[in-house]
Amino acid sequence: MEFSKFSDKQLRDLLHKIPAELKKREGRERAKALEETKAFAKSRGFSLEELVGEDAKSSRSRGVVPVKYRHPKDSSLTWTGRGRKPKWVEAWLNGGGKMESLVI
Repeated sequence: MEFSKFSDKQLRDLLHKIPAELKKREGRERAKALEETKAFAKSRGFSLEELVGEDAKSSRSRGVVPVKYRHPKDSSLTWTGRGRKPKWVEAWLNGGGKMESLVI
């Protein structure tokens, strides 16, 4: 495909449409694979749930991590305390603030 013939607007439009299309296709493939797997399990006399068990389901679902830190002046800025410190936390600490003052 010769991209040099496309305008900037057309290229940006493609840039947005391609990931969405890939996601749709992946969803269809996933659904197809699930149906095929269920049919295979059924042909062997099992349900898919019997084969994968409840452990497989529970390991996928994760609960929401509660927020532990909130900016004292802007309540929309929050952090769970997991992962890298957000920029607002770094700025707070670099400005002389203490983590204890951000704890909810």
